[in-house]
Amino acid sequence: MAARDYGQYSGVSRAMELVGERWALLIVRDLLVGPRRYGELAEGLPRIPSNILAARLKELQSAGVIRRAPRSRVIVYELTPYGRELEPVVLAFGAWGFKAMGEPRDEQVVTPDSLTMDLRTTFRAQVAAKLPPTAYAAQFGGAELLIRVKGSTLDVTRGDGPADLAFVAGPDIHLLILGELAPARAITTGVIKVLHGRADLLDRFASTFNLVA
Repeated sequence: MAARDYGQYSGVSRAMELVGERWALLIVRDLLVGPRRYGELAEGLPRIPSNILAARLKELQSAGVIRRAPRSRVIVYELTPYGRELEPVVLAFGAWGFKAMGEPRDEQVVTPDSLTMDLRTTFRAQVAAKLPPTAYAAQFGGAELLIRVKGSTLDVTRGDGPADLAFVAGPDIHLLILGELAPARAITTGVIKVLHGRADLLDRFASTFNLVA
């Protein structure tokens, strides 16, 4: 039984009963990046109380959204095929919320998984398909990602690696993605600091990851 019953016979209300509890959809978001151990989920959601995380995992498992799976003598949580059907919902929800993002508050954090999903949210596959393959090594706060774009395919992994453009981005990079800040201006104002590679490739990045408000 769902933790919350809205008393309505409706697809939307049923969906809210399954994933509408606080933190539930963020757990799904992180599991869309890949399977995670309990401790990894807790690390990616630093403000979630341990009892709430345990409760949400139990509820999502009971609903058939996630499952526990053994991996190399450890237990990980992963989405079921039914759970993975939430991906377009999460991406659309993220795109809608991205347009309302203002300046980050001091206590807000960026995690590798949250950033990966933001990149997937804003990725324009139809634009990327017309551009040469490009690799970006990007640092956002404490998150360091290698972003590889080849045709309409996006691959985001943690860590560094060979890249055509490596850069450090401040929080105002969301203005670049929203089309409110030109790439050249982002560099001159310090929103983007190019570490190595061709600075002009930031134009390609801004075209590939774009979400017009």
